[in-house]
Amino acid sequence: MRGVSEKNPEGKRTARERLAVEREKQKSAEKRRRALIVGASVLCVLGLAAVAGVIAANSGGDEESEAAGPVVAPSGAQGKDGLAIPVGKESAKATLVVWEDFRCPACKVFEQNYSPTLHQLTDSGQLKVEYHLVTLIDNGMGGTGSRNAANAAACAQDVGKFAAYHDVLFENQPMESDDAFAGDGRLIELAGKVDGLDTPAFRTCVEGGTHNGWVAKSHEAFQKSGFSGTPTVMFDGKNIIQDRSMTPEKFKRMVEEADKGQ
Repeated sequence: MRGVSEKNPEGKRTARERLAVEREKQKSAEKRRRALIVGASVLCVLGLAAVAGVIAANSGGDEESEAAGPVVAPSGAQGKDGLAIPVGKESAKATLVVWEDFRCPACKVFEQNYSPTLHQLTDSGQLKVEYHLVTLIDNGMGGTGSRNAANAAACAQDVGKFAAYHDVLFENQPMESDDAFAGDGRLIELAGKVDGLDTPAFRTCVEGGTHNGWVAKSHEAFQKSGFSGTPTVMFDGKNIIQDRSMTPEKFKRMVEEADKGQ
């Protein structure tokens, strides 16, 4: 009997140890998952958006942009069909092309991690960033927040305030399921955080959806490019988001090498 009584505590300890090991495995898996998000290695094709967003990426097209109204590009827009909003000096030797959705949580994570580096590189004249705005979350989860925020950002571009307002939108991004950016009032309220942006002209542009057709055209270009999600961040022909070893520091070195002509 003593042998049996001695084995039971041992069995309980073993069970507890197995449970502890399993919990540690789960914690490790969660840490790895969070690390991928922090490294901006995940895309905004999550949950329902993963299904509906992909379906939307293969439908719509020209009819969608036409339904949104005339294509009115914001001031200073560049590239094919005037769909890129440039930030930085034209003389920069390195160019980063960023496709983003203002409702996309992974885009916010990318901005949180890379924005200081991007500001440093654009301010120094080493990098130009071309922003393309898309509406993947609207198409996947419903609503108009992606479109309305993109239109408002284009309105900010009209008066040279895109970069600052872009940052404010991501800093104040609602939950993915919350379509708060659909409200013009919220977008105008956030414009108050950017000096000189909240003007009658800006309000008219936001409330009238002046650039809605342009936003639809930009999303159409995203669809036709075959990209799988946002953010898509292209540098030297490669989507650096897919490089799990990429960090802001590594990217900075790449830009500095390009600036030196290496």
